[in-house]
Amino acid sequence: MTECAALPADWQSVRLGNLGVFFKGSGIKKDEAQTGFLPAVRYGEIYTDHGEILKAHRSHISSDVAKTARLIQHGDILFASSGETKEEIGKCVGFLGDYEAFAGGDIVVFRPSGVNPVFLAYALNSYPVAIQKSKRAQGDAVVHIYPDALSSIELGLPPPKEQQAIAEALSDADALIEGLDRLIAKKRLIKQGAMQDLLTARRRLPGFSGEWVQTTFGQCFQFLRTGSAARSQLGSNLGIGYIHYGDIHGMKSAVLDLTRTRLPEIAPGQVATLSRVQEGDLVIADASEDLMDVGKAVEIRGIGTTEVVAGLHTFLLRGNPDILADGFKAYIQFLRDVRAGIESIATGSSVYGISKKNLAALRFRVPPVEEQAAIGQVFGDMDAEIQALETRLDKARQIKEGMMQNLLTGRIRLV
Repeated sequence: MTECAALPADWQSVRLGNLGVFFKGSGIKKDEAQTGFLPAVRYGEIYTDHGEILKAHRSHISSDVAKTARLIQHGDILFASSGETKEEIGKCVGFLGDYEAFAGGDIVVFRPSGVNPVFLAYALNSYPVAIQKSKRAQGDAVVHIYPDALSSIELGLPPPKEQQAIAEALSDADALIEGLDRLIAKKRLIKQGAMQDLLTARRRLPGFSGEWVQTTFGQCFQFLRTGSAARSQLGSNLGIGYIHYGDIHGMKSAVLDLTRTRLPEIAPGQVATLSRVQEGDLVIADASEDLMDVGKAVEIRGIGTTEVVAGLHTFLLRGNPDILADGFKAYIQFLRDVRAGIESIATGSSVYGISKKNLAALRFRVPPVEEQAAIGQVFGDMDAEIQALETRLDKARQIKEGMMQNLLTGRIRLV
């Protein structure tokens, strides 16, 4: 038994400080991150841009800035030594490049010797080591971890051949994840192109040629009663699903499939007088700190017998089936007239909002209902393909997590 985990008999328990030397990164302010062509890493990017291995650079600095930055080399491990929480502090990334690159301030550089750097990068991001980093972190509002604390971290070190095998297995898992990420991004770009064509009548689906007709939100939707409960009043297992405007802002899809998404809930007594959401309803966020997110909407799918209400800063709209087709309502927010109209009626400065009266009067053009249904089907098929890929991606990430838990503690042996 070690501080890290129970280890196989032929593994060594070692302190990180015995495997190499530490250096401190320096320089590279935010306004210096795009001043030249020399690749660099700033500490925040370790949290947001990378897995265990650094694959690309967001920052590129000038030769003048590089004079005060830390030069890094192949095999170095870069730790983010500042962070917001003790749970994430000290996330690290391995640098395997054979080119000149630099590390900025709030990065601790570890240069290992006699250990596989790829294996080490994965091991130092594993759950048992993350617990140790959390215990050794200092600070409250801003959390720090220093080289002396990192040097005392205990980890299990398998024989070199097994280090290599573990590194290759986890790298293969990452390659699968990265491939799925790229494929999903490609499919989203294809869908975006289809939306630009089909929602502007630049391209018509086969068999459709009728004129688009003008309508208003007031003509094609009934506005129903929504709530005003704050996030603090919500919880789980309270009885009634609650669509908060903040949740709409966080959704990637324009369709809210309730067979796949669990909503926060509210007690029935607090929403007794509110309208219940039905299949095909449109829920619009009427406020946002970002002008581009005002009017963001989701069309409801898969509601079944679930009771759901629309809440704070939302409009609940029920469409007229003679004017709007199910599956198309989710996409009217992307019509050029609708987007421009919402931005023109939005008021505010730090927070933007739209009124029910102004939205009801907003004019836009739509294709015939039959063509709407066909367009909605095209987008729905694309969404289904993307969702299937995202499910595969989630599974691949879970498999990798399980591999790290088992391979980096010796529970499963590869050699």
